Amino acid sequence: MQIGIVGKPNVGKSTFFGAATMAPVEIANYPFTTIEPNKGVAYVRTACPCRELGVTCTPHNSLCVNGTRMVPVELLDVAGLVPDAWEGKGLGNKFLDDLRQADALINVIDVSGSTDLEGNPGEPGSHDPTEDIMFLRREIECWMREIIKNGFSKMACQAKMQGSKPETVLAERLQGLKVTEAQIKDALKAVPLPDDPTKWDDEILLRLCGEIRRYSKPMIAAMNKADIAPEGNIERVKAVNDMCVVTMAETELALKKASAAGLVDYTPGDPSFSIREGAHVSDGQKKALDYMAEKMERYGGTGVQKCLEDAAFKMLDLITVYPVEDENKYTDHFGRVLPDAFLIPRGSTARDLAYRVHTELGEKFIRAVNARTKRTVGADYELQDGDVIRIVANK
Repeated sequence: MQIGIVGKPNVGKSTFFGAATMAPVEIANYPFTTIEPNKGVAYVRTACPCRELGVTCTPHNSLCVNGTRMVPVELLDVAGLVPDAWEGKGLGNKFLDDLRQADALINVIDVSGSTDLEGNPGEPGSHDPTEDIMFLRREIECWMREIIKNGFSKMACQAKMQGSKPETVLAERLQGLKVTEAQIKDALKAVPLPDDPTKWDDEILLRLCGEIRRYSKPMIAAMNKADIAPEGNIERVKAVNDMCVVTMAETELALKKASAAGLVDYTPGDPSFSIREGAHVSDGQKKALDYMAEKMERYGGTGVQKCLEDAAFKMLDLITVYPVEDENKYTDHFGRVLPDAFLIPRGSTARDLAYRVHTELGEKFIRAVNARTKRTVGADYELQDGDVIRIVANK
């Protein structure tokens, strides 16, 4: 799974990325610090079945910390987007192309309103942060529209003559954007369209792309720099975006560095931290830590981990399943206990899991076994969060 970190320049995207992954990135207070996309791995937390099953797990593709499974997700931090990027302004075309394979987007905005739409710094409150939500939606939707329009007239005429389904025609145009026919079909239900695709004008296509974006590239807003946000800004952003999380990426990054240096005890996602006993902390450091502690108490933490997990578990509605080869010992071929944790969409079936593990396993699927109940289940068994599943296939 890949999540794109997006937004205009100079709002803290790279700081958010660095705080989530601890990957080294260039961070500076000017637009277009990021040119090439940064890739890194972050983790989302879920309960590991090891304690419930009474076993000691030996994770392979993930981590287990005191019964909490840390499942990896790929993050992509791309160049900042400015208005009219879809027309090539700034680094727009490159920015948008970098997002083709993203399953979801985290739109990092400066909720303090201290950067304009071009990413130039100003005073807190000098810019309306809701504009950052609206313009980014439009840029992505216009980008999608241009991709559809490229060669669409010819395809529309063919579709009219052959009676092809609209979702099939559109899926062909958007196949490089990880957009499925099912997502397009859902989008088509929300937009009244002329039966004749040759009559779909720019405005109709833009409305349609708005729905396609909503289904194929859902977006959560990371309301960054919340610690200096003027009164009312957070509420205004919440009013225009369905999913929002207050974030303080600089605080998260500072705490992770302080923890690595042995100054504080902090677990990502916790609402607070403590100065480690015996740690040498200067007056300046103590003042900074007190400030961070006050803001975290107000907002319930830095929000970075919550934003990642809300994107995965609420926005994408993913669940975690554990494929094994031995349903009695919960092991794989190498004897590792509960080795792999897979994030899959809720509603996925046992056969879907088999294909996810290996294409050949899906093609030769016979049945599955629910390792918790030891019951055999069929291909259409709907997986539940935390399921431990053995796939049986033809050799």
